[in-house]
Amino acid sequence: MANKLMLNIVFDLDGTLIDSAPDLHRVANLVLSGQGCKAITLAQARNYMGSGTSVFIEKMRNERDLPDSLHDQLLADFLEHYMDAYELTTVYPSVFDALEQLKLNGHLLGICTNKPIEPCHAVLKNLKLDGFFDVVIGGDSLSVRKPDPTPLHAVLSALNPSRHGLYVGDSEVDALTAQRASVPFLLFTEGYRKTDVEEINYTENFSNFNELVDIVSKH
Repeated sequence: MANKLMLNIVFDLDGTLIDSAPDLHRVANLVLSGQGCKAITLAQARNYMGSGTSVFIEKMRNERDLPDSLHDQLLADFLEHYMDAYELTTVYPSVFDALEQLKLNGHLLGICTNKPIEPCHAVLKNLKLDGFFDVVIGGDSLSVRKPDPTPLHAVLSALNPSRHGLYVGDSEVDALTAQRASVPFLLFTEGYRKTDVEEINYTENFSNFNELVDIVSKH
């Protein structure tokens, strides 16, 4: 019975555990200023997030009518600043307490994110979150990224393939990934979703991480 209660719990990163939009907003505007372009807003930066860095750049480029031919250069410029893009990033309330309790309860924790793996490790280390996670897969760790279910399956398998899994995320991309992976999805409602909560396919939702341990205990 005890083993059945111990799960693989996989988290998205940006918009789920951390609010990194202010830093990505800052980096985006550094890149745009190099092109002589007007800055984007924080709300626009949040809206571009979720599908990986290249998609972020594509949306930013389209917003400022920059040509396709500049995409690779803009992406390279963005990534140059991405490694230390954590000075404005914050951890959502009660995340540390929830992760600590989940570990104490015997669960294995992992991360499946579309954030590139090197900036992912850098921000986890800087925010002192890295010690909680046994497996981390980023958007460039495999040949595919979310909403393809392969990265999530890879994290679950690397944690413990005999355990049931849960996926915790904040967005439509995360919900679709969990659905395609046939994994229950817990929606954090305070992240970067672009539609109403009711329009997202989830198992349960929560607005503060102080609710998460009790929700997990039901699974």
